[in-house]
Amino acid sequence: MFIDEINCVSETLAPAMLQFLQCKTFGSHKIPEGWLIVAAGNPPEYNKSVREFDVVTMDRVKKIQVEPDFDAWREYAYAKGVHPAVISYLNTRPANFYKMESTVDGKNFATPRGWEDLSRLIQVYEKLEKTVDKDVVVQYIQHPQIARDFASYLELFYKYRTDYQIDEVLSGHIDDILVKKAAHASFDEKLSVTGLLLSRLNKVFGNVQEEEEKLASIFDILKEAKEPLMGAQKEQPLVYLEDVKNRFQSDSLAKKKAGLLSREDLHHDQQVLDTLEKYVMDLKKENVQDGQSAFSLLRGWFNAEKEEYDNGFDKAAKQLEYAFDFMESAFAGGQELVVFITELNTSSPAVAFLQEYSCERYYRYNKELLFRENTRDILERIRQLG
Repeated sequence: MFIDEINCVSETLAPAMLQFLQCKTFGSHKIPEGWLIVAAGNPPEYNKSVREFDVVTMDRVKKIQVEPDFDAWREYAYAKGVHPAVISYLNTRPANFYKMESTVDGKNFATPRGWEDLSRLIQVYEKLEKTVDKDVVVQYIQHPQIARDFASYLELFYKYRTDYQIDEVLSGHIDDILVKKAAHASFDEKLSVTGLLLSRLNKVFGNVQEEEEKLASIFDILKEAKEPLMGAQKEQPLVYLEDVKNRFQSDSLAKKKAGLLSREDLHHDQQVLDTLEKYVMDLKKENVQDGQSAFSLLRGWFNAEKEEYDNGFDKAAKQLEYAFDFMESAFAGGQELVVFITELNTSSPAVAFLQEYSCERYYRYNKELLFRENTRDILERIRQLG
């Protein structure tokens, strides 16, 4: 059981909360066996409603102080599709990830929640072809200096995306002039270009992963349906498949109502449902009369989708290789390649793709990166011993 803002409990409720924490009961209601109580709250300097717990209360809890960690958040950000401009900006200025300052005018702050909310707004503004300026940014990043800095960076980010023709690079059309331009650019510009390549690749990897998960679900459904379908006659194949689709939809809705599905899960289920709906419609058009013919058609349609997935996978692999071509040509021996490899290791779609695709250069650079990190760790230990 999760209780939020536990340190905002009023003094009148404090005895009841103490009983709850100690005995796992609230009045006559007892928490079921095996349940854990997890609570969260902000420090008093961030919330005026907070009151300090006394020793009696603190003695009954295990306190874990949570600190902002950009590296941990970045992994989350990739998984949640946070806008690449936000990630690449914070890569260059990690100190701006979380900042809280008191001024004569009140609090100035930048928080992880603010960056994620700003990311969603940027994505909406891009679809509407609207400009995100400093006045918009400061509504989410309520630290005027950081808001101005990010607004300027975002403007440059869009310029770099146009100048460096990222889609052309990932199609294998690498302009020597652009390579030279990138090689002699400022460090911030180099990291922005690296971020642009990574964001495009992550989108491609994410699409491949989505399609693979959808096909895996469809395969399991068809495998289970094979025997009943093969034995069905006349109108029954269509009726059976409709029933399969309806049962899948009902199960998904039940999980949604119970709060068991994430946004990604809902998207996945909708993709599977759309595919099953298409199968049903196509069977109706074919006017199938027996189960064997129905399953033969379903198998053919699934194999066609699998072939399309394979082509998409191969295209993603080529795009990764083209990205390495550009990175090696523009940033050979530079820190940008280290950043590129590190970000690939952080992104869950990239990691999933690289588990399926054996990219020689990725493994080589990753091995070199691991060697460097181990060497630095050993040298630091020697320095501490000295």
